[in-house]
Amino acid sequence: MKIYHSLEEFGKVKNAVVTTGTFDGVHVGHIKILERLKEIADSVDGETVLLTFFPHPRMVLFSDNDLKLITSQHEKIDLLRKAGVDHLIIHPFSKVFSRLSSVEFVRDVLVNKIGTSRLVIGYNHHFGRNREGSFEHLKEYGPVYGFQVEEICAQDVDAVSVSSTKIRKALESGDLKTAKVYLGHQFQLSGTVVAGENLGNKIGFPTANIQVPDVHKLIPANGVYAVRVLVREKEYLGMLNIGNRPTVKGISKTIEVHIINFDASIYGEEITVVFEGWIRNEQKFKNIEALQCQLLKDKQIVLGK
Repeated sequence: MKIYHSLEEFGKVKNAVVTTGTFDGVHVGHIKILERLKEIADSVDGETVLLTFFPHPRMVLFSDNDLKLITSQHEKIDLLRKAGVDHLIIHPFSKVFSRLSSVEFVRDVLVNKIGTSRLVIGYNHHFGRNREGSFEHLKEYGPVYGFQVEEICAQDVDAVSVSSTKIRKALESGDLKTAKVYLGHQFQLSGTVVAGENLGNKIGFPTANIQVPDVHKLIPANGVYAVRVLVREKEYLGMLNIGNRPTVKGISKTIEVHIINFDASIYGEEITVVFEGWIRNEQKFKNIEALQCQLLKDKQIVLGK
């Protein structure tokens, strides 16, 4: 997959089969669009092109918006690469860009910059200034500018239309099961291991404290989770806690993972945790011994015993 960090970097390709959107999470609805994109490209000897934006448009248009994203930029790129996209354009989104009318977006961006021959969009897709453009507009513009357009219906799971918003709500409530079904893959986060208070070492459960560099990355609900931990190109089982650690009178929110059967100093290194399942709510225990007892039970759950 070739990556371009602006429209100016992109050079037109033969029979460009194009889609556009934010694609946060790269969920099952997005995959449905990308599969159709590839199907069309194969049939016309073309290449697939995905136009997305950074920052997320809502972050630019609504300055007070505290939007959290399911996937970081790096994670989204990796998922789109796995989905088989040929060309990924990540165009800087700005208020100036947002003022393009729907016809300007089609003429200047989709046609003149990208050279779109076939366009595939998701259900209820809107574009252009004040989201004025719609599928109906595209059907009108297609014959004028020489491209064909196709709309993909919403992807339903158990009669519920999948959306990034619904996935965010599921993760924010700790509902990993629903999030995984809608995503089609497990949620993950990456960060750098930083020094903590070494309290875990004192009770037999050393933890790696994770600092997530992307301030817009969504952090799931407080609680204890079963995870897989990717560190130094190897994978381990782990138990991760998100919260304030009330038993030890913690104040600030932390993300800490106990990596099972791992004993090495990894300060300053990047690790990735893949969320496998919810174990329990974070809770305050009457003493350290009670906490240790519960941690042993959590470990047995992670190990499937």
